[in-house]
Amino acid sequence: MPKIIVTPLSGLEQTIRDHRPSHVVTLLSPEHMIETPAGFEPARHLRLGMNDVGDPALGTDPPTAGHIRTLLEFAQDWDGKAPLVVHCWAGVSRSTAAAFILMCERQSPGRERAIASALRLRAPHASPNRLMVRFADTVLNRNGRMVEAVESIGPGTIVTEGIPFSLPLLSRVS
Repeated sequence: MPKIIVTPLSGLEQTIRDHRPSHVVTLLSPEHMIETPAGFEPARHLRLGMNDVGDPALGTDPPTAGHIRTLLEFAQDWDGKAPLVVHCWAGVSRSTAAAFILMCERQSPGRERAIASALRLRAPHASPNRLMVRFADTVLNRNGRMVEAVESIGPGTIVTEGIPFSLPLLSRVS
């Protein structure tokens, strides 16, 4: 079954060994960006440099709509036969936002709240980056449903680092 696996950076190597993904998405601040993991094809590793901020005025290198478009474009090449791994520093905010965004993109509009609930069920610590979700909501023409869905699950349990988890991904639904 196709799935997205979310992990903190500290669990990336083990996750790659255990699950043998076809694609990896790295969401780290530009100054902490990593190289493509050894033995992994660079064309299947997306590296997005952004800081984990919820307001573009609060720091340098915030998430942008361009980051979201690049993420969605990269995922078009993923056929789901092997997992897609997405990670950030702690596996709490940027990576859970990216997983939510990719899940929403693969499903028809109107499923946003169910996807957010599935995310919360599998990851009590998830606190999807609100700025990323806002941009994705606009890019995917979801008319506020993605933002509302993430707000409906409330803040995640406060942790210094999340634990790896997976979200099963159904085939694209129209």
